[in-house]
Amino acid sequence: IKPLSVTYGLGISDHDSEGRLVTAEFDSFFLLSCYVPNSGDGLRRLSYRITEWDPSLSSYVKELEKKKPVILTGDLNCAHQEIDIYNPAGNRRSAGFTDEERQSFGANFLSKGFVDTFRAQHRGVVGYTYWGYRHGGRKTNRGWRLDYFLVSQSLADKFHDSYILPDVTGSDHSPIGLILKL
Repeated sequence: IKPLSVTYGLGISDHDSEGRLVTAEFDSFFLLSCYVPNSGDGLRRLSYRITEWDPSLSSYVKELEKKKPVILTGDLNCAHQEIDIYNPAGNRRSAGFTDEERQSFGANFLSKGFVDTFRAQHRGVVGYTYWGYRHGGRKTNRGWRLDYFLVSQSLADKFHDSYILPDVTGSDHSPIGLILKL
């Protein structure tokens, strides 16, 4: 399916210089591919992430949603729940699992009507999409679920499957998939 249009960024130069967002408009939905900023070593970008980036992205997707449903996918750099990370107790101050990032993820996306398709379909299932190379995380399944499909509430009853392909290698992240019946 060829998109009606493709745009890049949020339209905010401070954010767009990092090339983190592509929006494809289709007849019945918008598809956004996003790479959310990592809070970084020492959480040096945590404040930017939770006070600037997340609210700006949230506002952008809510504006699009006024026209048609939105599918937001990509590395959202947040393991939202304890089930989404190996060793949650040991990672409380790790970028991607701080209380601040998790709260921001919930407040800016989930509480604004977006559905985490994998978690909605697989409530108690451990499924990771990222494993660090440093300590052989993939071999020992010491991973994080950082990659998502978030969909507008109006699409919640239209997704047939949301899945992770953990055996596909070539990156420290694995592919994820979503099957919608529109």
